[in-house]
Amino acid sequence: MTTILALDIAGNPFRWLTPERAAYYQAANKVAWEIGEKVLVLRGGMNRLTGERSVIEIAPVIALAKSEGMAQWAQVALPLGHRNDLLFARDRHICAYCGERIERGQATRDHIMPRARGGRDVWENVVTAHRSCNERKGCRTPGEAGYELVYVPYAPCRSETFLLSGRNILFDQMVYLASRLPSHSRARN
Repeated sequence: MTTILALDIAGNPFRWLTPERAAYYQAANKVAWEIGEKVLVLRGGMNRLTGERSVIEIAPVIALAKSEGMAQWAQVALPLGHRNDLLFARDRHICAYCGERIERGQATRDHIMPRARGGRDVWENVVTAHRSCNERKGCRTPGEAGYELVYVPYAPCRSETFLLSGRNILFDQMVYLASRLPSHSRARN
């Protein structure tokens, strides 16, 4: 199913919209600007007076008008959450300790500074690791366990999170989101 990328008025990714929700915003004149060739054309009923059929065309990226409040919300750092899909995608399914690719089902979330020793459950303190590497490290720091980190963890920006979400992203959406990635993002490569 085609989804539409909704932005706040400042151009920050806000959420993925269903075609129905995007059509609502378009019909209510709540789209401030849009990017890309129209990807959806919805046809409605006939106007009794003019005999014309209503048509709504929707671009793959739309900015919502009067969304200043959304812009403030979008500045909040994205939570790590309980699911590890975004973490594994951020780290490209590569173990931070041995540098090898991890097969599905063998990846774990590891805390660089263990939680038992005061480490926090935040993006900057977690990495993807093989189950065996994680168990070998145990409740130690990587240095104490004889490991060097292969890559540095970081908090992904909103654009990167949207790219990593695993959706079928359309070309115009991909180009827009990729243009907003910081230079340190692993999603750039």
